[in-house]
Amino acid sequence: FFFFFFFHPNMIKGVIIVNNHGKPRLVKFYQHVSSAASSLAAASLAGSSAGTAASVSAGPVPGGGSAVPVRIAEGEAQQAVIRRIFQQVARRPDSFCNYLEGSVPEWGEGVKLIYRHYATLYFVFAVDAQESDLGILDLIQVFVEALDKCFENVCELDLIFHSDKVHHVLDEIVMGGMVLETNIMSILTAISEQNKLHNASLRGSGLGAGASSLGSATDSIRDKFGDYMR
Repeated sequence: FFFFFFFHPNMIKGVIIVNNHGKPRLVKFYQHVSSAASSLAAASLAGSSAGTAASVSAGPVPGGGSAVPVRIAEGEAQQAVIRRIFQQVARRPDSFCNYLEGSVPEWGEGVKLIYRHYATLYFVFAVDAQESDLGILDLIQVFVEALDKCFENVCELDLIFHSDKVHHVLDEIVMGGMVLETNIMSILTAISEQNKLHNASLRGSGLGAGASSLGSATDSIRDKFGDYMR
């Protein structure tokens, strides 16, 4: 199958894969999040549940005015985004449409979430609001099919034990927030060539046996638990 898309530069803000319990299995941010917006968002969430918004992540309120945002670390801001995204997609039944608009204030206005739910995993793309919903859904499908070919029926354990390979597959499709390739055969060919180079380097350094042993151990775990993780 061949997919044709017309994308804008930096159209993809981030790609996140989380399981049904909110544990991230892949996180790739292509645009910095606003730490100030994250602090206010966290304060709002905390305030709605415990009534302590100002004490959690907002500074003093001079003259009784609105909360003053506190700058927080980029990593903490990203974690806040991941939690927010999971909370929004996880509470939606599978019968609902697969996109949400204006749902990530940390990236400003004009951002929407487009996702697919496969068994125990949510594949979520945060994109510019003007992008095609169906185009991004097809892009997610291309990503999942590429993973399926690489791991022979991919499951959550593959994302845990082979995170480097999962990132490599994504990098063949998206780089710097821009779509590089949507042809599944071209993607698989590039991955195959990279695997050959990797295996050759392992043999040259004498690490091939260790890598083979690790692969066998992973296959054993998949055989034992794979059916529960799909």
